[in-house]
Amino acid sequence: MNFEKFNLHSNISAGVQAIGYTVPTPIQLQSIPPILDGKDVLGLAQTGTGKTAAFVLPILQRLVQGRRGVIRALIIAPTRELTEQTHQAVGVLGRKTKLRSATIYGGVNIQPQISTLRRGVDIVSACPGRLLDHINRGTIDLSGVEVLVLDEADLMFDMGFLPDIKKILKRLPTGRQALLFSATMPDAVRSLANQVLKDPVRVQIGPTTPADTVSHTFYPVETHLKTALLKNILNTTETGPVLVFTRTKMRAKTIGYKLEKSGYDATALHGNMSQNKRQKALDGFRSGRYKILVATDVAARGIDVRGVSHVINYDIPDSANAYTHRIGRTGRACETGDAFTFVTSMDKGPAFSITRVLGNKLKHCVMEDFDTSLPVCERKVVRKSHGVQRNNPNRSAKAKSNTRSRQKNRPTAATRRNTFIN
Repeated sequence: MNFEKFNLHSNISAGVQAIGYTVPTPIQLQSIPPILDGKDVLGLAQTGTGKTAAFVLPILQRLVQGRRGVIRALIIAPTRELTEQTHQAVGVLGRKTKLRSATIYGGVNIQPQISTLRRGVDIVSACPGRLLDHINRGTIDLSGVEVLVLDEADLMFDMGFLPDIKKILKRLPTGRQALLFSATMPDAVRSLANQVLKDPVRVQIGPTTPADTVSHTFYPVETHLKTALLKNILNTTETGPVLVFTRTKMRAKTIGYKLEKSGYDATALHGNMSQNKRQKALDGFRSGRYKILVATDVAARGIDVRGVSHVINYDIPDSANAYTHRIGRTGRACETGDAFTFVTSMDKGPAFSITRVLGNKLKHCVMEDFDTSLPVCERKVVRKSHGVQRNNPNRSAKAKSNTRSRQKNRPTAATRRNTFIN
């Protein structure tokens, strides 16, 4: 079937065609009809399954007729990247509707947001903290909200936004339609759903585990060899865009810098960056300027980039749910992807949790002849079912030339014994 089944307004159908959508994803197919009927919906689906369009299209359909310049739809998400992602979806899908959308989040000057709100908007995508700031300042009017969306609800709990969410809910009309979307269903999300949703239609697409289109491999490695292993994988594996996840902001910055200095088209994304720099990094990754993006979990659900071939967990995530969120950046919309996770002797707890979820889908890669005294380009890693490419596109011509030079002027075995490459 196609999107014609939903009987969307012609101006919205034009946006669907413009973005290239042809067949609805399962979450769209099951969520859009009840939302169009005005029912509350609890949507559970893996990341990368099309949840944004599942609520944006019905919202556009509802708002395309009626008053303008009043906030009638409020979408709350935990990160700046997610609010921008929703804002962009509204812009593309609703381009011909002339509905106006705005984003609200912290880390940027509040005055431009106030000016935009004063001019009048129909849809607001917001992070809880800055939205509450606008409410307290009296710079936003939510009395006309007809549809509330809580997107990535489980991540909002993980990031400690529950108190803000409760305060915001008190400022909203009680007769609104409410939609809650989440990748997982911990007890906290279930409790919130019971408070916010009225007799909801529950839509669940498959188990809340990583997509079946992704292959999973653990790489046992000592902590001091992680960077060497990362470079070896990038050198010997055929990849498209690559996402590398670290546990801390400083490590994301450090690894991004090391890769860039080694000749890779790499950049970093983390919470200490200004919004302009974060947007520049994301735009560069989307456009292909950067082939590798090193990020913290702040980006795990805010990066909507088609074609990410590999997610590499430089640091193992602390839970199976966090693993699902990270891996959701590849294998999106039925595409295939690979997930590599570096596992040290200190990672037994999270490794066990992830293993229980993945079961026989998980492969283990045993390193062979990974000699720390050898140059990175000579360290060999045995992998299963992964292509090999000696001239990896992630590396610049200059970097490849430097590698050939190092091979030509390779130090003696005695010298190598005292050489350590990080």
